[in-house]
Amino acid sequence: MQPPCAHEDTGLQLQVLLEGQNYGAAAGDGTRCPAVPAPRNSPAARDRLVVAVLCFGNLINFMDWFIVPGILLDIQKYFGLSDGKTGLLQTVFTLCYMLAAPIFGYLGDRYNRKIILGAGILFWSGVTLGSSFITESHYRIFVLSRGLVGIGTASYSTIAPTIIADLFEEGKRTTVLSIFYIFIPVGRIQRRTARHRALSISGTRRGADETAGVPRTAKTTWCQDVGSLAKNCSFVWSSLGLTAMAFVTGALGMWVPLFLYRAQLVQGIVPPCLQESCNSSNSLIFGGITVGTGIVGVVAGAEAARRLRKMYNKADPLICATSMFSSALCLYTALMVAQTSILSTFIFIAFGELFLSVNWAVVTDILLYVVTPRRQSTAIALQILLSHLLGDAGSPYLIGAISNALQARGAPSFQSSFRSIQSSFAICAFVGAFGGAFFLLTSLYIEGDRREAERP
Repeated sequence: MQPPCAHEDTGLQLQVLLEGQNYGAAAGDGTRCPAVPAPRNSPAARDRLVVAVLCFGNLINFMDWFIVPGILLDIQKYFGLSDGKTGLLQTVFTLCYMLAAPIFGYLGDRYNRKIILGAGILFWSGVTLGSSFITESHYRIFVLSRGLVGIGTASYSTIAPTIIADLFEEGKRTTVLSIFYIFIPVGRIQRRTARHRALSISGTRRGADETAGVPRTAKTTWCQDVGSLAKNCSFVWSSLGLTAMAFVTGALGMWVPLFLYRAQLVQGIVPPCLQESCNSSNSLIFGGITVGTGIVGVVAGAEAARRLRKMYNKADPLICATSMFSSALCLYTALMVAQTSILSTFIFIAFGELFLSVNWAVVTDILLYVVTPRRQSTAIALQILLSHLLGDAGSPYLIGAISNALQARGAPSFQSSFRSIQSSFAICAFVGAFGGAFFLLTSLYIEGDRREAERP
């Protein structure tokens, strides 16, 4: 005769799925039933599923982010825009994104983050779908739609990393974050479609809001949290380093294809764009470079951090500093050789992006271990606000505006249009070097701030 637990109750199986525990029910005769082997219901399996969903969301997130740079020539032709007005599209997106981030950070530390995350995704997906139907006579509506998409994506970028922080401890967290941030360069290769289906987030560990014993009902006010973070030197300096990264990344993503096109015009490699479609291979090649170097860079950075921090507590900020200095040198070299060798330009741009990508997961990991868990959503939101306010919110427009001003000094020509954007682009190399200095300053404080964050 089979023991009473041979036939599991469907309700108990459902409870196992929801609670995320191996359930061993007591039989009626006092015999304890063995735990039900259900890998799908185990916390580890569920955590992997959550990460997969979050990574897919990050892919869609950055498809939206870089859809305009991917078809920049077409947009300029379609709306008849100058360099300055073209850069304004990305600037409006980023301004709305960064201004919305603190709001979602405040909500994420106090309320159910699943709901906030899902609502944001549905909102930005709907707006993106609607913007694909805007005609050439409604440029202002297109600008507005980019701003609204920025608001929606802010919810995702603010909340998703804190869910990962709840699900994994430090060793595994670095690896998972590297996987999560791989989808930044993958998302950037998206070029044409502005339509994608909304993603529904579900199954995040009974909310993931109560994992790791971290309550999401904050006992401090938002102003107190901000004041505490402002005294955290590691958080401040690493955020400024990330700001330099964002400045360079935003400018590269917006202007590199157009810069390469103008360099090719000067060399006589391609004819002037006079037809209806201005597509060239530059966007596709640059997108491929971004994906390849992004994946390699993120994985290499996470692995280097994982290995070196075992031997040296300051390894993380020093890795970031070294990569920023190296990236700045590569990008400056790419600008200098562009008029004579497009191949060399691609090579140095690839190395510049590779070194930038090294930092994505490492910078986030720094924040997560120098800030107490109850302030992490707020910290990420403030970091987003700062990095975009002083970083890629202004860099696309600034590069375009300087290019316009330089072009206005002389007669229009292919040479002057190339020289103008080359000179304005040189700012990125110097900003990248400043970013390296900020990470060096981070290394001076990181040990003390980490110990402070670990205090109960």
